[in-house]
Amino acid sequence: MVFIGKYLLAVNAAAFILFAADKWKAVHKKWRIREFTLLGLAFAGGSAGGLLAMHVFRHKTQKTAFKIGMPMMLAGHAALMIYVIWYFN
Repeated sequence: MVFIGKYLLAVNAAAFILFAADKWKAVHKKWRIREFTLLGLAFAGGSAGGLLAMHVFRHKTQKTAFKIGMPMMLAGHAALMIYVIWYFN
């Protein structure tokens, strides 16, 4: 269980940082981080960090894939974590 917690902390921190970096790049008209990369990191467990960054930096909040997909991924991850905790304890 400790490994899962450390993994989730790392992937959510990475998602938050990448969303922040993409917002900075958007403002400064630099090469952007691909949406596939941002959504992929969220799918890999970083949905909470990605969703938090979306609201903190007001980034990608109008894109349907992010506006609907991120909360759905977070709900799926939460359900999976509840199942894992309940099943293995």
